[in-house]
Amino acid sequence: MSLPLAAAAPEAPPHTGGLLLLIDGTAGLLTVAAIGIALLLFLIIKARLQPFVALLAVSIAVGLMAGLSVTELFGTVQRSDAVSTIETGMGGILGHVAIIIGLGTMLGAILEVSGGAEVLASRLLNLFGEKRAPLAMGMTGLIFGIPVFFDVGIFVLAPIVYAAAKRSGKSILLYCLPLLAGLSMTHAFLPPHPGPVAAAGLLHVDLGWVILMGVICGIPAVLAAWAYAAWVGRRVFVAVPQDMVEAAEEAKLAVVNEQRAQGVAPREQPVPLGTVLGIIGTPLILILAATFSSIALDPSTGRSVIEFFGHPFVALTIALLLAYYLLGIRRGWSRKSLETVSTASLKPVGNILLVVGAGGIFGAVLKASGVAQALSDTFNDVGLPVIVLAYLLSLVLRVAQGSATVAIVTTAGIVAPLLAEGHHSQAFVALVIMAISAGSIFASHVNDGGFWMVAKYFGISERDTLKTWTVLESVLSVAGFVMAGVLSVFV
Repeated sequence: MSLPLAAAAPEAPPHTGGLLLLIDGTAGLLTVAAIGIALLLFLIIKARLQPFVALLAVSIAVGLMAGLSVTELFGTVQRSDAVSTIETGMGGILGHVAIIIGLGTMLGAILEVSGGAEVLASRLLNLFGEKRAPLAMGMTGLIFGIPVFFDVGIFVLAPIVYAAAKRSGKSILLYCLPLLAGLSMTHAFLPPHPGPVAAAGLLHVDLGWVILMGVICGIPAVLAAWAYAAWVGRRVFVAVPQDMVEAAEEAKLAVVNEQRAQGVAPREQPVPLGTVLGIIGTPLILILAATFSSIALDPSTGRSVIEFFGHPFVALTIALLLAYYLLGIRRGWSRKSLETVSTASLKPVGNILLVVGAGGIFGAVLKASGVAQALSDTFNDVGLPVIVLAYLLSLVLRVAQGSATVAIVTTAGIVAPLLAEGHHSQAFVALVIMAISAGSIFASHVNDGGFWMVAKYFGISERDTLKTWTVLESVLSVAGFVMAGVLSVFV
């Protein structure tokens, strides 16, 4: 199902009540856009302002500079019919994205706490054998990365990487880089992760198309990243960090004790691998079926049923309920334990949702003020394909300020009018989202929290992290964009 903005942002009005107006016409609006982007980067990079606050402040500043009145921006208490651009932008995107991210986060938490990751990794290691252990770690990251956040995947799977590297005596890079590539690809390209879900909401694309294009663009990209990981892992030796091995054991014991205190049953029996794969695959298959039933089937009761079960809200709810029963209740968990794990998993999501919502505000202000239209006209005159422009904008924002989510939501707001004018197909817009997502992971370096997480967990020096992880992310980014660009020619 598509993810429309709940209420379309008001069309650019004749701005007569604005607080500020720099220069009339297109030149003035482009100046406002440039000042807005520069201010956003300054607030995040130099002032170290929280991205949500920075995006909100820049949205208000851009609206006022472009000539929006205070009433147009905020509405009024006295006039109940006055449309608030800020409320419309925030509520429109979060009305859909918050539900999907919330359900996906709880699903990932149940899979994590139940031991699904360990089962997946150990079975794949046994299947591929010692010689192909790096490939097994890559596959583990690729599959387990679908329902869990990138940082959670590292925390849960790092001890398995330590054990594999310690047994072989080889560089830990041979095992951690393929894992990181799989986790990063799913985080950037596939729902229910915040980036692609937010972009789908801002650009009105069915999640089924985003999943399909994410798989088509992401698989070749991760294969290219795995090839680089195999090459660099044989040339840069990094020993297994003994202090992190001990810390991981302590953390694991703490988690077990916490689970026991919460009434969660200990993992006496491993989770069946088929159960883990089935739960992860259920929402993906249902959403894809609903997307393509609208193409392959005429309107009928059967099609309505497929579309109902394939709506992202319903599909993720089904997967979550399956996880509750198969991984929880059937294995001795109490309902209180399920509630505790689910509630705890939602605590880190608040920041993500606020940033995504602020991105919706930014896009709504750009549209309502006329800045987006001015940018659209200018970019059309330049002649760059929109998919190339989307990638470059996202890449620059990512490298400048470090946050992939900020890069995605800001870029989506800027390119939205370009896509609205061209009457592009859902498939093409999904490819643009892939380009935006690819740009948002380019060259992870010292301003990205993921950079320091990788360096810390796997005991890699800053210099070697730049030589390995930063390049790995760039390979993943470029390969994903190339696939999206090539496919866009035929869609």
